[in-house]
Amino acid sequence: MGGPLLTLSGVAKRFGEVEALTHVDLDINAGQVIGLVGGNGAGKTTLLRLMAGVMEPTNGSILFGTEPVSTMRSKLGVVPESTGLYSRLTAWENIRYHSRMYGISDEVAWNRVSHFANRLEITDSLSRHTKGFSRGMRQKTALLRALAHGPDILLLDEPTAGLDVTSARTVRSLVGQLRDEGGTVIYSTHHLAEAQQVCDRIIIVHNGTIRADGSPSELLEMTGDTTLENAYVSLTSDKARPRNEDKSKDGRLSKWWRKFLTGSTPQIKEVGEDE
Repeated sequence: MGGPLLTLSGVAKRFGEVEALTHVDLDINAGQVIGLVGGNGAGKTTLLRLMAGVMEPTNGSILFGTEPVSTMRSKLGVVPESTGLYSRLTAWENIRYHSRMYGISDEVAWNRVSHFANRLEITDSLSRHTKGFSRGMRQKTALLRALAHGPDILLLDEPTAGLDVTSARTVRSLVGQLRDEGGTVIYSTHHLAEAQQVCDRIIIVHNGTIRADGSPSELLEMTGDTTLENAYVSLTSDKARPRNEDKSKDGRLSKWWRKFLTGSTPQIKEVGEDE
């Protein structure tokens, strides 16, 4: 490949007086699972939203190839922590609705969904309404929705949060499959052990800055530690700031994600939406 898929140069983000991110420089290359690791309030979710193009940086630039990422969102697939499924629709109808927003035919979307549905053990549930879905089933449906239009980069925000052991393992297995097929995944988590298990490269975010960026073995070499947990503690020894990276109300953030996922304000009345 000629260059990185995604390039962040001098990226900073402020919310009023709060500086959520400070001078971030990153290159995201194809064919890797890249972990964004940090505690609550570290800035990793803000960084993920900037990469997704749903927020603009206060300073710096984010390019998908040579174009601003905000104009290339059809190349991205996003699974936010809140899945935002419509309970009155079946799993497949949720996926199809999303795919049509990207101009993807039902046949193409179905073929892509079928490719991964068996691995997620959700094929038999695609015709069910999502109202009664468990957290794990909703997360799997959201993953299929994000993959149906064939994105170049998949961004996952805490993809196994609240899942049972079996569902979490299935999600991690799918991430490995995507990498093996040449896909690129950005995987935000506050669990270092999970990042070590699934990620080729780990970016540690702390107090709005990038503290380290490398493979697990490179992080150990950088700090001289024998475990990643000790390496993480060494790199983030200063006191974590309060979780105030984003002063916006939850409703507004939900609208940002929904706008990304649908491309416009949905016309379906969201009575009994799962989240």
